[in-house]
Amino acid sequence: MPAFARLNRGAVTNSALGPAAGSRDSRPEGNRPKDSGPNNDGSMTNDNSNAQYGPTQSADPFGLRKGEVAVELPDRFDASIYFIGRIRTPWNRREDCPKNGREAEAVCTMELDPRWVPGLAGLETTSHVVVLYWMDRARRDLVLQAPRHYGEQRGTFALRSPVRPNPIAMSVARLLRIEGAKLSVVGLDCLDNTPLLDIKPYFASTDAVADTQVGWHATKP
Repeated sequence: MPAFARLNRGAVTNSALGPAAGSRDSRPEGNRPKDSGPNNDGSMTNDNSNAQYGPTQSADPFGLRKGEVAVELPDRFDASIYFIGRIRTPWNRREDCPKNGREAEAVCTMELDPRWVPGLAGLETTSHVVVLYWMDRARRDLVLQAPRHYGEQRGTFALRSPVRPNPIAMSVARLLRIEGAKLSVVGLDCLDNTPLLDIKPYFASTDAVADTQVGWHATKP
């Protein structure tokens, strides 16, 4: 069973499941949080949030592109979250992931921590769900980005990029079935073993807004 991590103040994950208890952190010394170690629940915590999270700036494909600007992260986290499960997808490389969930046709599986399974009661009657997940391998320090498929500099909050101070992604996925702690869905765009944050029923009556616009995107050829 996968280790379901708890993101406490200063907690980090080095890979999809985070470093296993007692394992060696493979990040470069200068890119490794200080005083990190396993909690009783198997998650990894540290109290040095100035450390760079994820790959170094020079690492590809997560390095800085021309026109991108990084800032120093805050000294402390402001809140704690629980990962409620993991998402299993066919994609192990960033470049293989769909650009967004609407382009995805693969069936993915959301695996819940067994303690949260009772919270699924009634969800089987819904056709679509809002899925929130934690892009744990994304950078967190960029304020200006130049996405490869746009080629223009934009502010982080004007983009749907996973690279953001809190790398929370959202997709509306089609729910195929629920089998115990596993939910089969279509419409996700994340790497295999991505941490799962929350699941909500999608209400078209309140969630769909027909007359929205993103001006800079509307002018793209």
